[in-house]
Amino acid sequence: MTVRRPESESGDAERPPSRRRRPSRYEFSTVKLTFRSGGERCVGRLYRPDRPADPALIVLGGGPIGAEGAGLDRYAERLAAAGYAVFRFDARHAGDSDGEPRNLLSPTRLRADWEAALAGLRGRNDVASGRVVLWGVDLAGGTVLDVAADDPRIDAVVSQTPILSGRDFLSRRGRGFLVRGAVAGVRDRLQSRIRGPYTVPVVDEGGDGNGGLALVSTPSAPRAYRNLAGEDWENRTPARSLLALARHAPDEDRERLSCPVLFLGGTRDDVVPIESIEAASDALAEATLVRLPAGHFDLYDGTGLEQAVGHGLAFADAVGGRQ
Repeated sequence: MTVRRPESESGDAERPPSRRRRPSRYEFSTVKLTFRSGGERCVGRLYRPDRPADPALIVLGGGPIGAEGAGLDRYAERLAAAGYAVFRFDARHAGDSDGEPRNLLSPTRLRADWEAALAGLRGRNDVASGRVVLWGVDLAGGTVLDVAADDPRIDAVVSQTPILSGRDFLSRRGRGFLVRGAVAGVRDRLQSRIRGPYTVPVVDEGGDGNGGLALVSTPSAPRAYRNLAGEDWENRTPARSLLALARHAPDEDRERLSCPVLFLGGTRDDVVPIESIEAASDALAEATLVRLPAGHFDLYDGTGLEQAVGHGLAFADAVGGRQ
């Protein structure tokens, strides 16, 4: 267990925005927790504030597609410093969690992981789960909407730069991309039985014969992924991830969501267009959309991160999360 002490405000005015630190309101500790999903071990970290004694719980997950969890510890620290218990976890096949092949993307498995995480938390006597907010990012931003639509015990949802439909996400690359992705996915399924997975890049860094099948091809992506996930991160995903995403469409039950939802989108986002988030917000009865003047990866550091956390905290407070 690691104890985090309040951070000093001294010198913050002279730091650039990416280096400024928000002063902590509460001390908090962290402890590693595990749970099972689909027979495999998932790993997360629970951030516990010293007070209040019975904090609301935020379940946090997602991150850049194919680099689960990267950059979200900063969110967890700020939310815990503000008085929330935060459980940030890695889905199967990513981060510290088990699952082979690595970096496999499956919206179906991801939803099961979120449901298993909630079941595990509710089964513990040392975690208060009476007030629960789901905070999902990227692919998990759509997942949390589906989970909450089927779980009336969820009090609120934050959906940040959400990939609401894997099919729509890939379709923006054109029909040719979909066809080549399907062929690569079938090859992966056949090859993996004998020689291991056939992979494609997560982001197109150039110089790769199948770089045209990268999941993310925007110019800012390669450097952003390396900065967030680290130089040791393997920029590969099994090609069957393309098949799984192509089959993923919005759950019809999303429109039955009864809890408040906050959408966070970037007006300069070239990975998840703000227009898709606007449409999702308009379709829900209790949804609020905040448009941030930022690109997709700006929300993981500096001013973009502080704005996203600030809006998320204000929303959680407003729905009765912090007492």
